[in-house]
Amino acid sequence: MVLPLILQWLLNSYGHKTTLRVSSVMLFVLLAPLLLFFKPRIPQSQTSQIRSFDVSFLSMSSFNILQLGNVIESFGFFIPAIYLPSYARDLGAGSFLSTLTLILLNGAGCLGCVVMGSLVDRYHVTTCVLISTIGSTLAAFLLWGLSGSLAPLYIFSIMWGLFAGCWASIWPGIMRDVQRKKENADTGMVFACLAAGKGIGNVSSGPLSEALIRSGYWQGAALGYGSGYGPLIVFTGVTAVCGGCSVLARKVGWL
Repeated sequence: MVLPLILQWLLNSYGHKTTLRVSSVMLFVLLAPLLLFFKPRIPQSQTSQIRSFDVSFLSMSSFNILQLGNVIESFGFFIPAIYLPSYARDLGAGSFLSTLTLILLNGAGCLGCVVMGSLVDRYHVTTCVLISTIGSTLAAFLLWGLSGSLAPLYIFSIMWGLFAGCWASIWPGIMRDVQRKKENADTGMVFACLAAGKGIGNVSSGPLSEALIRSGYWQGAALGYGSGYGPLIVFTGVTAVCGGCSVLARKVGWL
């Protein structure tokens, strides 16, 4: 919640090159001391059972369906964080009020992760996917798409943080589902594959969103859809919907 304010001040005062350098140094200074608190791995002699490195879960249809939803959702997940400040400035917001969109998104994301972490311990993973999908889809299409002022945009930031920002907290449910079906599956590798899937969306969302915003579709239409950001809004909503494909897959017995 604090970082957007610092970055905005650095950008306004020193430009993007200095901001990137300062950010790198700042992250190193803040995170490096935490390495002292990491506990070493348990010696193999103390483990009751040594598991072989098993990645056979990659051939499981259930994992691949959940991973597909994870990748699709990630294509649109990062777009609001990229464009919300610009959208707010187009609505007349100043430097702080435009940055407030990210502060609200990040703050709500913290709360969303805690709540979803609790839910994924209690319910099936697709139930948690459904909650995230419904909330983020409605937020994109109704709140961002129909926002012509700052108030609904701020509400969208909160809702997107709550329902989309918690997606990574669903991963332990996927890991548990995989290990239930493949006892020897390496959960660390499952996590790595899910993180890599989200990384695909992270890398791709930049050029994809740039192409969408340059397309010029729906210029002059009502509210957010006609603001020039319409294709981005629709793409974000569609990826949120399709990210919940595992819910449908469970209904038809594929999961």
